[in-house]
Amino acid sequence: VPVDQVIKIEESYKRVVAFEKAVKSWKNTVVQCVWQETMDQRRNPYAILKMQDTEEQEMAMANKQLLIVRQAALNQLFEKEQRQYQQELNQMGKSFYVERL
Repeated sequence: VPVDQVIKIEESYKRVVAFEKAVKSWKNTVVQCVWQETMDQRRNPYAILKMQDTEEQEMAMANKQLLIVRQAALNQLFEKEQRQYQQELNQMGKSFYVERL
């Protein structure tokens, strides 16, 4: 496996880990928002609307980040399968055309 590919895989993995941490952070924030919402329900109806809006925005951001994490993991899987496929072809004495620019 070329060093460039290993470095690329490591960088992808680091991004996935960072995104997972961000998603966990947003989930914790959502829990805090829900707790705060239950406390504010008795106080101010406008605070409830504000918290609901904030929660919706955070969930939208968390969903976007989760999508990015899933795409990165899928990309890694495709790269791994492609390398495995190339190795199998090389063992059979075959290869496929790769355009180099």
